[in-house]
Amino acid sequence: MTLKRRRRRFLLFCTVIPLVLFTLFTIYPLFDGLYMSFFEWSGLSGKKTFIGLANYRRLFADRVIPTTIFNDYFLVVVKVIFIMFLALLFAVVLTQLKPKGAAFYRFVYFFPNVMPVVTTAILWTFIFSSNMGLLNAILDLVGAGELKRSWLGSLDTALPCIAVVLIWAGVGLFMLMLMGAISNIPRELYEAASIDGASRWRQFFQITVPLIWPQIKTSVVYIIITTLNGSYVLVQLTTMGGPANATQVMGSYLYQQAFTNYNFGYAAAIGVMILVLNLATVLVTQVLFKREKVEF
Repeated sequence: MTLKRRRRRFLLFCTVIPLVLFTLFTIYPLFDGLYMSFFEWSGLSGKKTFIGLANYRRLFADRVIPTTIFNDYFLVVVKVIFIMFLALLFAVVLTQLKPKGAAFYRFVYFFPNVMPVVTTAILWTFIFSSNMGLLNAILDLVGAGELKRSWLGSLDTALPCIAVVLIWAGVGLFMLMLMGAISNIPRELYEAASIDGASRWRQFFQITVPLIWPQIKTSVVYIIITTLNGSYVLVQLTTMGGPANATQVMGSYLYQQAFTNYNFGYAAAIGVMILVLNLATVLVTQVLFKREKVEF
């Protein structure tokens, strides 16, 4: 067997295995979920009743669905704004200003990313607790006891509290991503800009941002996808969608329909809706963030 044929077989082997795994664990579940959405099925027996588009008609009539969509996109907008602002701020400070103890700050900012979500949920549940929570204790300490409340049990504060936790847990990853991009910018560009009299703000907007724009766009898309697909875990562990569906997101409502109400057909229809909204949101984001690539 010639070397060329061996190389072809090796490349074919390396291509087929990932393709089989991707089909088995991604493509097949997607189409199986779409197929399941046309049935009424409890998930506890092999009996499935074909009901056509009934699950989708129920989806459009369900009064909880608009709340879940609003909550998901509220979290998307808040996370994109605050995570990108903080990640950019920390990345610029740690790579360009280089304060003393920069390595320690990198560890501190990134540490929430490596914490299990269960640990994060328990930690912040205690912080927001109405009886023994750290936040209410601090309010008492500074003489602002009238502001005390059940933070995760209030209609006005439950969803913002979830947003705070998600932002706290997500900044570190994107900070490191942007730090890597900023570190690759040649120092000569900043030196030349300084000689021309450009301020740090002007350097940031005319050098740093254009040259790390691909990483910014990737970060925003990743935040959107992880929020629409993954926020339900924290919601389920902290509020279970309450109070009165105030923190209910699409993923937690899907979980509730499938594993609490045992309505897997309707849950599959919700899953299809999540997939469609994910694709539409990412496509719109790609269009909005499209710009010429800057090279150096």
